[in-house]
Amino acid sequence: MFGKTGQVATELARHAGVTCLGRDQADLTDPGACEAIVAACDADAVINAAAYTAVDRAEEDRDTAMIVNALAPTAMAAAAAARGIPFVHISTDYVFDGSGDSPWQPQDATGPLGVYGDSKLGGEEGVRRAGGVHAILRTSWVYSAHGNNFVKTMLRLGAERSALSIVADQIGGPTPARDIAAACMTIAARLRADPATSGTYHFSGTPDASWAGFAREIFAQAGLGVTVTEIATAAYPTPARRPLNSRLDCRSTTATFGIAQPDWRVGLRDVLADLTSA
Repeated sequence: MFGKTGQVATELARHAGVTCLGRDQADLTDPGACEAIVAACDADAVINAAAYTAVDRAEEDRDTAMIVNALAPTAMAAAAAARGIPFVHISTDYVFDGSGDSPWQPQDATGPLGVYGDSKLGGEEGVRRAGGVHAILRTSWVYSAHGNNFVKTMLRLGAERSALSIVADQIGGPTPARDIAAACMTIAARLRADPATSGTYHFSGTPDASWAGFAREIFAQAGLGVTVTEIATAAYPTPARRPLNSRLDCRSTTATFGIAQPDWRVGLRDVLADLTSA
């Protein structure tokens, strides 16, 4: 498995039999090296949980983002295809343009708004071109007890301030990293048993929420008395544009793999418990 310290990678490492490769063992800025690792390993499936995720920085660092998010996964997938083993690749809602208010289906036309989404789309296209058994799993708004994420940011700010202004016109499904890791393991096993299940799938938490709504639930569960004022995306400009509609239609994932959408409010309780016991 590519990735070691990221949110999903950390959760994948908890599964028995998973070998995790960090930056010191697998440099994603060297696609050829990544391809060689897959070619030489004795794994029965490969999961790519590593990525360039600095959305704003990617706007000025396009070359690195494209190498890590597009060229490296393409090389990994090609090696996996040559060995005849499944390749599971984690992607993102950022491959869409965020228009409308209907949940995005896997077959919908893509249209990334920035470099990060464009680089992730490039990775998807490369994985498909490789021609092997694969699953591209798009997810959104990942959070966990480790790494940098919205939950930990809100807890930090909520401990410092009594009121915060949070964006309310971006809607998506917060997704626990632990559930993404479990989904990847289930999908990899199914791909080995039934290669015909190859394809592109969606997986996100339910119910859909705005960032402001997500923040309110974080504060409520954490017992923090923070007043949340809703603002528009336009009032909080960032170098990279964010999609307003990040809703994902996950029905094909449930139908094919028997994986239900996780209730992110339950996952949030688990994350807060982990942080409290840490």
